[in-house]
Amino acid sequence: MIARLFTALAVASLLAAPIAAQDKKETSTVEKKVDDEVKFPPLPADKTVRQSASIGGRSIAYDATIGTIPVRDDKGKEIGQVVYTSYVATGGATNRPVTFAFNGGPGASSVYLNLGAVGPKRVQFGAQGNAPSDAPITTDNSNSWLDFTDLVFIDPVGTGFSRSLVDADKTKKAFYANDPDIKYLSKVVYDWLVKAGRLRSPKYVMGESYGGYRAPRIAYELQSQIGVGVNGIVMVSPYLDPASGDGATALSPLPWMIDLPSMAAAHLEQQHQLTPAAMVEVEAYTRGAFATDLLRGRTDPQAVSRLVTNVSRLTGLDPALVQKMGGRVDSATFLREIHRADGTIGSVYDSNVTAFDPFPWSAQRQSNDPILDALIAPTTSAMVDFVTRVVGWKTDARYHALSYEVNAAWDRGKPDDTPVTDLRKAIANDPKMAVMIVHGWDDLSCPFFASRLIVDQMPSFGATERVKLNVYPGGHMFYSREDSGAAFKRDARAIYGAAR
Repeated sequence: MIARLFTALAVASLLAAPIAAQDKKETSTVEKKVDDEVKFPPLPADKTVRQSASIGGRSIAYDATIGTIPVRDDKGKEIGQVVYTSYVATGGATNRPVTFAFNGGPGASSVYLNLGAVGPKRVQFGAQGNAPSDAPITTDNSNSWLDFTDLVFIDPVGTGFSRSLVDADKTKKAFYANDPDIKYLSKVVYDWLVKAGRLRSPKYVMGESYGGYRAPRIAYELQSQIGVGVNGIVMVSPYLDPASGDGATALSPLPWMIDLPSMAAAHLEQQHQLTPAAMVEVEAYTRGAFATDLLRGRTDPQAVSRLVTNVSRLTGLDPALVQKMGGRVDSATFLREIHRADGTIGSVYDSNVTAFDPFPWSAQRQSNDPILDALIAPTTSAMVDFVTRVVGWKTDARYHALSYEVNAAWDRGKPDDTPVTDLRKAIANDPKMAVMIVHGWDDLSCPFFASRLIVDQMPSFGATERVKLNVYPGGHMFYSREDSGAAFKRDARAIYGAAR
């Protein structure tokens, strides 16, 4: 025993120097790894305040909560923190419906649905005349859905106050890609339900824009992988099928077909002639003669002539310009040319919302979108004021209403129709699930006609109108118009009632 101990001590003595050097190197590596980790001051504990708002003609009392849900990797390590805002009506039963709302981007927080569409308070944005310097003061939202469902607005990592706790490479892999995004956000929904004791409640998923890409996939993930049934899905101006536009082949007429009806709607609105009946004619032409003449191509001069005549009439553009473009008018050209005489430029989110063109003589557009530039300031200021002053959830972290950094880092993968595929599977699995897709007529970022074509290609699932599609005056954020927001609420209340 003594000999063995001596031998061990001797070997240790001989190896002392190199081991010390190795230990120092390993310690340095560990220190470097620690230094590479993202370090933030801790977020505040969940905070709740009692509020009330006049909604639907009556006063609704509710608890407004700012809270955090951790995101963990497969080994249980906390790698992110998702901040949510919930509004729960006081005195409501535990089986009251609860709606989880997501915006899009990718890189957008949920503030737009929260303070613009269905939350109990709202700040005006997204309409003609709104400006970044508008006072960020909220008022009661008569079109809020809180009178028939509790609301949980979730900010994905990198938006709002939600944050990653790992380095940039790990963040991109864990959060900034289509599939991981669906996985962790679905788990966040589940974690909130468990945390709040609401697993017995009817559950709805709502998504706007890229959130419309998320919504059906989250619903199917919850249903098929996590074990949580979803009663209904609401998709607002959804980016539902990336493959229909971004991934279309050079032979496909779809990109031109998808945009034309929204251009026509904007022109009809300018002439005070926008009606559902007028749009039925536009859609019929787009499905029929327009598509046929596009496919005939330049070898049929009469087809080209018909295209130029009809597209000029529907869009209000100069026939000489339409002739040069072969009847194929892209949205960027439309937004600039339709307002060029006024020295203004239209928004892709609502082509009739304009701002002055700072470079009107430039060959190409050099300004940002009018709606995006006008909405970030009031929504950010209003939300931060609500969180820090009204609720008292004190933090000096920066709030990201819209993160261009997240958008630039996003791994979009190959454009495909996964949201539509998952939507079909979720509907097929649950005959009681209610689904509604809503759009604004004037939206060129996520045109309504894409959803129209998608829905018309889906099976009936045993019902005449299993997926309801409604289109309202306005653009991407049509709910910024009082009448459209009221119509949206009326239609949504009907599907909530049907699902229950």
